[in-house]
Amino acid sequence: MWRRTVNQLLLSSKKNRASGFKKTVPAFIFACATLFAIDASAVSIMRTHVPEAVASGLAPRVSTMATAQHLKLALNLPLRNEADLDSLLQQLQDPQSPNYQHYLSVQEFTDRFGPTQQDYDAVVAWAQVNGLKVTGTPANRRLVDVEGSVDAINRALHVQIGNYRHTTENRTFFAPDREPTVDLGVPLLKITGLTNVTLPHNHLLHKPAAQEQALATVHLTGSGPSGEYLPSDMRAAYYGSGSLTGAGQTVGIFSYDGYISSDVTLFYSKTGMKSSVPIQNVLVNGYSGVCDAGDGSGTSPCDDGEQILDIVNVIGMAPGLSKVVFYEGSSATDILNQMATDNTAKVLSCSWGGGDFGSADDPIYKQFAAQGQTFLNATGDSGAYTTSNWSAPSLDPNILDVGATDLVTTGPGGGWSSETAWVDSSGGFLSQAGYSIPAYQKLAGVVTTSNKASKTLRNDPDVAAEGNFDNPTVSNGSFLTGYGGTSFAAPRWAGFLALVNQQAAAKGKPTVGFVNTKIYNLGLGTTYHSLFHDITRGNNGKFNAVSGFDLVTGWGSPSGAALINALTQ
Repeated sequence: MWRRTVNQLLLSSKKNRASGFKKTVPAFIFACATLFAIDASAVSIMRTHVPEAVASGLAPRVSTMATAQHLKLALNLPLRNEADLDSLLQQLQDPQSPNYQHYLSVQEFTDRFGPTQQDYDAVVAWAQVNGLKVTGTPANRRLVDVEGSVDAINRALHVQIGNYRHTTENRTFFAPDREPTVDLGVPLLKITGLTNVTLPHNHLLHKPAAQEQALATVHLTGSGPSGEYLPSDMRAAYYGSGSLTGAGQTVGIFSYDGYISSDVTLFYSKTGMKSSVPIQNVLVNGYSGVCDAGDGSGTSPCDDGEQILDIVNVIGMAPGLSKVVFYEGSSATDILNQMATDNTAKVLSCSWGGGDFGSADDPIYKQFAAQGQTFLNATGDSGAYTTSNWSAPSLDPNILDVGATDLVTTGPGGGWSSETAWVDSSGGFLSQAGYSIPAYQKLAGVVTTSNKASKTLRNDPDVAAEGNFDNPTVSNGSFLTGYGGTSFAAPRWAGFLALVNQQAAAKGKPTVGFVNTKIYNLGLGTTYHSLFHDITRGNNGKFNAVSGFDLVTGWGSPSGAALINALTQ
């Protein structure tokens, strides 16, 4: 009904533009306001959109953004009944609750906690009335994807989008000059896509030239070239020779960029490894899938070293997966929401930060948890967090954050021998991230005088795995060595959790879902040292690895079948 009315009014306004424009447009606006109870006054949006450098005047304005240029935006609607959702999430993680691990479907989540259909339809209609093309309407009603000219966006949001000189990088960025407001009686959480002040980046590093000589003398124990570690070595070290392969399980991978499929084949041919796991590519919101170093231009050289290592390391830990779903897009919010509404991959791995990641994505992480999905994130490769090296989504309390270590095995394809903290592994806490300490970190024994964790803020990481400069990957047709980063640690843990979910399914149990609460309780238990490799040596420049939980390696790395058994009890 409402669509027909809006379309009729739009058509009427076009036909009468010459003779009756002044009469038609007010009638059209009045009809829309009546249909959707739109408040004629401008309403502020819940999250901030103006970068601090713009608000403070530190970033000089270079020019007005060309009004004919088009931008893609995502209009984020807030959840309903979020307090009830938070209560449910606690029950889903409490073995004593009758709701323990009774996860919701996408439809059930949407019916209970998504925006109402009426509110959602109002936002869609508002976008169309304001000259924005609606390009996506996801099933959970959390986002309305739109595209429009800068001119239309400026008028719809009462802003002026301009180009500004970046204060620390040799580039310009675009941003609105003020906080957007909308003539809409429906609340909006955030509008993503209004600025590119922070570019997407992965958590992958190549060993510095200065370290070449020192690293050459280190005894490397992997099966790869010069003793570097292959994904199969990680399975041997962290799981062993058991029968679990991830059979029946699907892992999703987050990516801001595409990849060259032949690079996956090249990795296997160069390492002697094999895989028959199918890889399904999902191009989100019109993304091209072109590998272009993540800048979206389609013209820059392909750099898919991150994308290839994510795929092969997940598969290396869980070689019998049903499939890997590789999500590619230019917007973190859109990719995350697609992962949630698909709800096919119960383990989700991310080795990227920056871009449009932000606190407005937290409702999506809560949907993951409500649906029994586990989202893992690499913390970063710049040592202890500072205001300049931290990037979202790290420190969000509703995800599993993974740090990196330096592993030594008993030999090629051998078991775990020793492990120290990797000095570049990011971790710590940061008030600017905006996250209070979660309940699972308030448990007695998590925050200690030796680990120097915060008593009021979310602490990182939760767990860790190998990520030193002793790993290969492939990029743009070249086999490369000497790479490291928390980028390697996150997909390794993702593959391990696929093994956990396989065992849970064999026991007739649901997936482990949001696993943080269980991990922290196990870490504080009497069997901790049989479940995790407790890493007590090394630091990240500020925090030391200590006995138990610490801000470099979390609770440590997985100790094979024992941890799998504990997580599936």
